[in-house]
Amino acid sequence: MDRKDEIREFLMSRRAKISPEQAGIPNYGELRRVPGLRREEVAQLAGVSTDYYTRLERGSIRGVSDSVLEAVASALQLDDAERTHLMDLARTANSPSRVESRKAPRRPPQQRVRPGVLRLLDGMTGVVAMVQNGRSDVLAANLLGRALYSEVFDSPASSGPDTPGRPPNQARYLFLDPRAADLYPDWRAIAATTVAMLRLETGRNPHDRALNELVGELTTRSGLFAALWAGHDVRIHTTGTKRFHHPVAGELSLQFETLHLPGDEGQTLFTFTAEPGSASENALAFLASWAAPPADTTTKPETSTRKDSTTQ
Repeated sequence: MDRKDEIREFLMSRRAKISPEQAGIPNYGELRRVPGLRREEVAQLAGVSTDYYTRLERGSIRGVSDSVLEAVASALQLDDAERTHLMDLARTANSPSRVESRKAPRRPPQQRVRPGVLRLLDGMTGVVAMVQNGRSDVLAANLLGRALYSEVFDSPASSGPDTPGRPPNQARYLFLDPRAADLYPDWRAIAATTVAMLRLETGRNPHDRALNELVGELTTRSGLFAALWAGHDVRIHTTGTKRFHHPVAGELSLQFETLHLPGDEGQTLFTFTAEPGSASENALAFLASWAAPPADTTTKPETSTRKDSTTQ
């Protein structure tokens, strides 16, 4: 999508979500032709003219000051993720190289997980740990991570049959592998969150060719993805609880935490743990024992249990 179209659709979708009552605007029972606020009402709340806000909503955001964008964000009652997305859209619109980048999109450099991070993953026993990028590619995982997400790693849908060596992708698995609905009891909610995170990533990196190809592929192959993508929702997902129905370990409810790796832009460490003394802790321990390599008394060179992938 063109950057102006992206800005227009995002602002219009946010305006449609705010009712006059939520914005503190009196409603005298009049019939409204559009859902949510009118453009002139947003302009009034933001302290700008209607003509000026109309130009913004048509995508003419280049050169707009941060203070005006903050005023618009407040008028539309944007949350942190939505504010971040609006600022990202403005930043990329103001980039002097945006035209050249759109004409000749470049693939980002290979994202290799550093050896120190790989050793950290291997040392995190009893904890599910993996590294992903903003496209939801799984770049590396420890033994327990590979066991918990065994279907993602083994799914032809997650990497694609025509691209050997491509790392497994969580979004492809969610929308293209029918087993995903069995692995995740809250599959639809996870699907919506995944789309919202990808939408946020496109705002940060609009010229990421692999990301644009992923979105294009999922839009054409999944009606649900296309419908969710059209909603323009964005989300920052840093902590929470995720439920699994694992084919080996059964039901698990795990708390996840995320940590952005400051030395590796675009890479995020995900960890999953179980509540002490819970049934999920027992199930996770069983999964760890199931995944553990068999004991071998023969002396062999040390081998790593992690999965290390690269992506372009």
